[in-house]
Amino acid sequence: MAQRLVRAKRKIRQAGISFGVPGAAYLAPRLDAVLRVVYLVFTEGHRASGGPSLVRGELCDTAVRLARVLARLMPGEPEVIGLLALLLLTDARRDARTDDGGSLVLLEDQDRSRWNPEMISEGEALVEHALRMRRPGPYQVHAAIAACHSAAPVTDWPQIAALYGELLRYEPSPVVEANRAVAVGMADGPAAGLKILDGVREHPRLAGWPQLHIARAELLRRLGRRDEALAAYRAALRLEPPPAERAYLERRLRERS
Repeated sequence: MAQRLVRAKRKIRQAGISFGVPGAAYLAPRLDAVLRVVYLVFTEGHRASGGPSLVRGELCDTAVRLARVLARLMPGEPEVIGLLALLLLTDARRDARTDDGGSLVLLEDQDRSRWNPEMISEGEALVEHALRMRRPGPYQVHAAIAACHSAAPVTDWPQIAALYGELLRYEPSPVVEANRAVAVGMADGPAAGLKILDGVREHPRLAGWPQLHIARAELLRRLGRRDEALAAYRAALRLEPPPAERAYLERRLRERS
């Protein structure tokens, strides 16, 4: 790797290649990749793939900071504003996502008094601002979903289910469909959600995703199908989720045993 770097530097020097900030015409084609990287940084912070904690706060903070920089540099791009809104609305729930022992707390069970009202207020205003530009995109839809979770004491699940349906136009993936299944399960009953979820459960992209089995277990539990719910919790555990999720699953299994 060191030799590659040396050769690259030599080539740049010999060819007289100059470095500079790309002009405005070159920024738009690169924007999607930049937004994706910032979002992935936040995702790793929001649900850490390793380590003892569910959340890596420093990564969440870094992603929010970078999103703010982008919003200052490109104030006329609604997807940039949508991404910042999404990160703020999601990160506003950070303190409520784990209990005192560090175990995962599902969204429906979170103490909303621990949510950050300033971040929610700013995020909601940004969503409205982005949508008024009438150039919709996936980050704006994600942000609208997050705003629905944060806007009222009772979550508007029918609206969230409809927004996930809209999101599928931009991101036709089994993960989005699985999330839509959860929303449908909350809006129209667990049987309706389970039907959708079971339609994607064999997709190879979901093979190592513990959240699929957690979602199935919760829907099965609400249907009173205790043995199947326990099997789904155990399936999630076999995928070796992070410690905070593992503690949640083990608690669920103890409660149902």
